[in-house]
Amino acid sequence: MLPHRERHRFERIGWLRAAVLGANDGIVSTASLMIGVAASSASTSAIAVAGLAGLAAGAMSMAVGEYVSVSSQRDTENADIRKEEAELQKSPDSELNELTHIYVQRGLEPVLARSVAEQLTAADPLGAHLRDELGITHATKARPWQAAFVSVISFGLGAAIPLLALAVAGGIDPIAVIAIAALVVLAITGAVGGRLGGAPVPRAALRVLVGGGAAMAITALVGNLIGTSV
Repeated sequence: MLPHRERHRFERIGWLRAAVLGANDGIVSTASLMIGVAASSASTSAIAVAGLAGLAAGAMSMAVGEYVSVSSQRDTENADIRKEEAELQKSPDSELNELTHIYVQRGLEPVLARSVAEQLTAADPLGAHLRDELGITHATKARPWQAAFVSVISFGLGAAIPLLALAVAGGIDPIAVIAIAALVVLAITGAVGGRLGGAPVPRAALRVLVGGGAAMAITALVGNLIGTSV
């Protein structure tokens, strides 16, 4: 029998989620922050400092947040794994019946379900229960360090876009330049994320554009109000 070589998008879900979220957050939060400061009639240097501070703070926040969140998921997985190990040692017959019942619910005839459960149990009892009872597989297993690393890199790359836009703006209105650059790259990252994840590309791009545009518009309004009142 030939080995299974087919690859699915679901295998990317761990790092893809962190990468798309980090990049989008980096672009939206940093661009919005810079636009808000610019709308308050601040100088170009103040806008740049705000952007750099937003990049540093946001990247670390994303990394720590992802690490803590995914670590909690990993702790829950490990607790379930230990529980299954204990149950397999304590009552293997009951666990075999449980596995059989799962396969019957999925459409197998009871006799066939029992045979499949016995063969899988003989080969890898813990793996069979983790996969078919709890839904824990290699592709879905929590990886805190991977999530943190991908998040900090993708956030930093995303946050660099509005900073680069400001650097090349020259005498052009910084708000317009930052907003246009951010929206263009948001559309690209949304489309790429949709393509990698198998979602419709136009819809994936549109949803990040709407969210990012709204965030920048709101912070511009807040910055303008603060700048006017101070």
